[in-house]
Amino acid sequence: MSVRRLVVVGASLAGLRAVEAARRDGFDGRITLVGAEPHLPYDRPPLSKRFLDASGTDPVPPTFRTEEALRTDLGAELLLGDPATFLDTAARTIVVGGRTIGYDALVVATGATARRLPGAAGLTGVHTLRTLDDALAVRRALDSGARTVVIGAGFIGAETAAAARKRGLDVVVVETQPTPLVRAVGEAMGGALASLHLRHGTDLRCGLSVTSLEGEERVERVRLSDGSVLDADLVVVGTGAVPATDWLEDSGLTLSNGVVCDETLCTGAEGVYAAGDVARWHNPAFDRLMRLEHWISAAEQGAVAARNALNPAAAKTYATVPYFWSDQYDSRIQFVGVPQSDEIDVVDGDIEGDQHGVALYRGGDRLVGALAVNRPTEIMKYRGLIARGASWAEGLAFARSRSRSRHTTDA
Repeated sequence: MSVRRLVVVGASLAGLRAVEAARRDGFDGRITLVGAEPHLPYDRPPLSKRFLDASGTDPVPPTFRTEEALRTDLGAELLLGDPATFLDTAARTIVVGGRTIGYDALVVATGATARRLPGAAGLTGVHTLRTLDDALAVRRALDSGARTVVIGAGFIGAETAAAARKRGLDVVVVETQPTPLVRAVGEAMGGALASLHLRHGTDLRCGLSVTSLEGEERVERVRLSDGSVLDADLVVVGTGAVPATDWLEDSGLTLSNGVVCDETLCTGAEGVYAAGDVARWHNPAFDRLMRLEHWISAAEQGAVAARNALNPAAAKTYATVPYFWSDQYDSRIQFVGVPQSDEIDVVDGDIEGDQHGVALYRGGDRLVGALAVNRPTEIMKYRGLIARGASWAEGLAFARSRSRSRHTTDA
């Protein structure tokens, strides 16, 4: 079947990269980009980083392209401000804002939505931090000097806490796990990274949950499972996100922690591919299903999904070594690979003590992950090792050579 109309549902990074890849590869048919938010496609990582800084001026939305560039340079039809609500794979149509739109090829890139805290409905001052509107609301509260409680010590929570502390505001971070970032870097390294909060004056409370939010119309207090009560003007909920698949419930696609895809990002329905935070695909690099909420994978998947949707006969697999980074206080944390491991070895530096170092993760006899704190030139070298299936012994030998080289240079 000749593809003359490509529809991309999701106007964030993965969706934009899908549109760009289609045009870059010479597709001259009709492209429709659907976005639930009224905003042009924008970059999400800055929302919990520099967007929250106290600059004294209103922040500029981190949009990727102007509307003119999207409509003229990429020739995209923009349908923004209404979510897709239904997919009919047999008829090859979607429903958006009451309109039925046909497609020849479809890229599902609807991302994920932030988890909300039960009992928060009706209280102002309680926010997630996933969208541009979320970030604007949180920034306004910080500008007003809000007493801040952050629920969840993942990357969003940690970065929000760092922004508050940069302003000199009191902030408490509440985490149900025994250490921060357990799911991202494992318990051992999560414990090491907890020192970042402590040395910057953040009140970190782990192993506790929120039992209730209290206040008259606006949040005033947060009650914890140990009976303690925190005064709060601002509560930021950073307890993770769930893939945005509600609109696909009756589509016939396989939904299990995202849209399940094969190694080419194909959903199993003819002409339908998925990309970004919503896609759970078979990653050949680790021979397992994965769903990633990382900037680089979203960008790469968007491009691959579009190319494969437009030319399924020549579909290429998408294999990757996951990579993410986080800026917290004055430190940059970077991770490649997967945190599930049999052993973690700090091979260089002192991550907990002076916040500089590298830790390697072993899975069987293979190097499967690497964490770098304030070592920005190191991490991609380990990503390359993991990508080619390097053994644990190779990883350790490489770490020793890097350490010797750095010490020689320092001397």
